[in-house]
Amino acid sequence: MGTVRIKGTDDIIEIDHSFLHTACHQDTVKILLHPKRSGKIQNGEVSEIMRRSKKGYSGVLEKENDTYFLVPSDLRMYADIVIPVNKLAGAKIGQKIFVVITEWKDAKKAPIGEVNKILGMPMEHNAEMEAIALEKGFSALFPNDVDNEAKEIAKKGITEADFKNRRDMRSDTTFTIDPIDAKDFDDAISFKKLLNGHYEIGIHIADVSHYVKLNSILDKEAQSRGTSVYLVDRTIPMLPEELSNGLCSLNEGVDRLTFSAVFEIDQNGKTYNEWFGETIIHSDKRFTYENAQIILNDKKGTFYFELSTLNSIAKKLLKKRFDEGAIMLEQDEVKFNLDDKGVPISVYTKARGDTNKLVEEFMLLANRRVAEYMSKKKKGVQGVFLYRIHDLPNKDKMQDLATFLKRLGYHLKLKDGIIPSEEINALIGKLEHNPLRDTVHTAIIRTMAKAIYSTKNIGHYGLGFKFYTHFTSPIRRYPDVIVHRLLKEFLADKAIPKEKWYEYEHMSQEASSQEKEAAEAERASIKYKQVEYMSKRVGENYEGVITGVTEWGLYIEEKQTKCEGMVRMRDLKSDYYIFDKKFMSIRGQKTHKKYTLGDKVKFKVKGADMNKKTIDYELI
Repeated sequence: MGTVRIKGTDDIIEIDHSFLHTACHQDTVKILLHPKRSGKIQNGEVSEIMRRSKKGYSGVLEKENDTYFLVPSDLRMYADIVIPVNKLAGAKIGQKIFVVITEWKDAKKAPIGEVNKILGMPMEHNAEMEAIALEKGFSALFPNDVDNEAKEIAKKGITEADFKNRRDMRSDTTFTIDPIDAKDFDDAISFKKLLNGHYEIGIHIADVSHYVKLNSILDKEAQSRGTSVYLVDRTIPMLPEELSNGLCSLNEGVDRLTFSAVFEIDQNGKTYNEWFGETIIHSDKRFTYENAQIILNDKKGTFYFELSTLNSIAKKLLKKRFDEGAIMLEQDEVKFNLDDKGVPISVYTKARGDTNKLVEEFMLLANRRVAEYMSKKKKGVQGVFLYRIHDLPNKDKMQDLATFLKRLGYHLKLKDGIIPSEEINALIGKLEHNPLRDTVHTAIIRTMAKAIYSTKNIGHYGLGFKFYTHFTSPIRRYPDVIVHRLLKEFLADKAIPKEKWYEYEHMSQEASSQEKEAAEAERASIKYKQVEYMSKRVGENYEGVITGVTEWGLYIEEKQTKCEGMVRMRDLKSDYYIFDKKFMSIRGQKTHKKYTLGDKVKFKVKGADMNKKTIDYELI
């Protein structure tokens, strides 16, 4: 049985297996509704497949009689893929491979495919990571013509002609603040104290659109990728390294072409003047979040005055955002220490410090003010723009969230069907050191709509902004490149012809889909490594928190590593437990022992299934 969610609604249509007509998980389809039956869920059948969610499948090559076939790793793929002998590309039985389906029109027959790449052996680190990326449509390899164009641009470098009509800001104190393992630097911040006591703060963004021209080979490749992808051990870049880590990257000690948003700001975060335009900068220092934080903590060091002033202003910008309706939705990152074979030695969560928030606030400021500026109509110039939008939550989902929180003992009132953002923030703040915090936080995030790209602005609910865009990461996000191009046209009093507007809406929809695929690949790589980590620790004892209660068992998240596993109901042999949906708990019939959401428990690792990506725990 499959289900289809109708676009733009929460309506669900059930599709019996016999009516899938080769449609697979997350394919975009047209459906034909069957007659509605009283008291039954609406059902139907697939009439047309509009867009395949996957370009191919990874799995193990097997052979039965004289037929070679792929057994997909994705358990939601319900058919093995037959591979003709002349399409094996040298693959051997038992190897992990990536296969592209070449023919599948008859649902009664198996799909036919060909080997696109031999990945290695199952459970090998590189084979599994590549499989995750390829299944989502991302490859680390660029076509030769794309690589060649990037190398030619990098070889040419920056010339005197590139300086023309650019504001020279190389004499201003400028630095980058990024993760310790970052290789490409999209953004830099400049700082200058003005005679009136205000500060001139520049947010400088790599001018990718200067090098990646519209409809060039590089541009078409970047558009097809849409985004860089960050797996646990690697980055799959949107642009070749000659640009992403080289000529476009705002590396320390070199001149770089940038597109900038420059603001006159006072110590309270009030903006007096703003300027947008093409610039040239010179980064004086490459900070990591960690070493910049040490300078702030020690109150001394390179650019301490600049960092501390920026930090003070950022905190006021942050407070203003929350006062105006922004919601606390940040989560700690799960990180891994891997050995030379890619096996996880340790797992840890990376908390966000002041320096992370400092950078974020100034990037948010630039993104918001660019969107506001572009939304204004200049005389004779009215054009299309790409916004980052976030819709209001669905009211039914909000009611479900309120009910869920009430069961946990938290009574949040609805206003016009929505829990006010200040109440959500107050609850998250109250739960800061409570084991339920992450569970509640996850429930809130799942209630929210997904942020997407669109040419039609409705504001950004989560951030509390009426206007918002993505301007600050063009090395790793294609929408930012589009925004740069549109802003440059706007500054030059040029307009995009109306007949081209629909193309930008199509690009925004594609970019939203690619972003979703990248996020799923990143989550899949984290989950795989968490399962692998726990597979080496069977029998070991841990402490954790119950994050889910169902009729088939308890979900428990380990305290330090965030590795989530399940204690199956059938393994609770000390008693017969009854599931209580209303109170999100299970209770023993004889002992009356109760386990509920948020309880701290001790457990041991019972087992881990690398194929299913699941971990089994046992209470102790």
